[in-house]
Amino acid sequence: MLKADLHLHTAHSLDCTVPLEEVIESCLKKGINCLAVTDHGNITGALKMKRIAPFKVIVGEEILTKEGEVIGFFLQEGIPSGLPLEETIDRIKAQGGLVNVPHPLDRFRLSAIRPAALHRIASQIDIIEAFNSRTPLYRDSERASVFAHRHGLPVCAGSDAHTPQEIGNAYMEIPDFSTPEEFLQSLRLGKLHGERSSFAVHIASTWSRGMTKIKRGARVVWYWLVLNRAR
Repeated sequence: MLKADLHLHTAHSLDCTVPLEEVIESCLKKGINCLAVTDHGNITGALKMKRIAPFKVIVGEEILTKEGEVIGFFLQEGIPSGLPLEETIDRIKAQGGLVNVPHPLDRFRLSAIRPAALHRIASQIDIIEAFNSRTPLYRDSERASVFAHRHGLPVCAGSDAHTPQEIGNAYMEIPDFSTPEEFLQSLRLGKLHGERSSFAVHIASTWSRGMTKIKRGARVVWYWLVLNRAR
């Protein structure tokens, strides 16, 4: 059986500073032997992780659409942010990927897809994230599970880790798989485990996001100074 954390970020996300090697080290310590790397807006870290990790890695991306976030699993190419929800779904499926809706019905998360949009795309969803360790209310996770059951969808769990300490706070015990289709079947046979992360992890993400923006701003100023000095 695999112990799979199916929602995790690395230093390739704007709000995370954890190197890939540190993610791998934490997974090995905690017995996580299957990982979905779902960085915001790119698959660069996921592709590299797939090459260097000593365990199974799903290439994913958490994509911000005009109506909230979706996750694409088994991606070959990155998908840009800011597209209409249905177009993003079409792009995921066009490359043989699966559509996972992260933290649905989380009333405190501004990036969560709202109920009306969730019901509108129900027939196009492959997986519902029924437990996200950063979702503060258990009742919101229960609502996500109810939605999945009503629509006959498999569920998954993910820590949504942005720090090493969070990795494995939520995971699925599932049979091994080789293809996206087998993965869906594994989820239906799997068992969900999860605990909520401390509220402090949100502070860490906000700090990382702010420091990254400062560093990028400083880099732009440096390039401007170098260019103007050369003139």
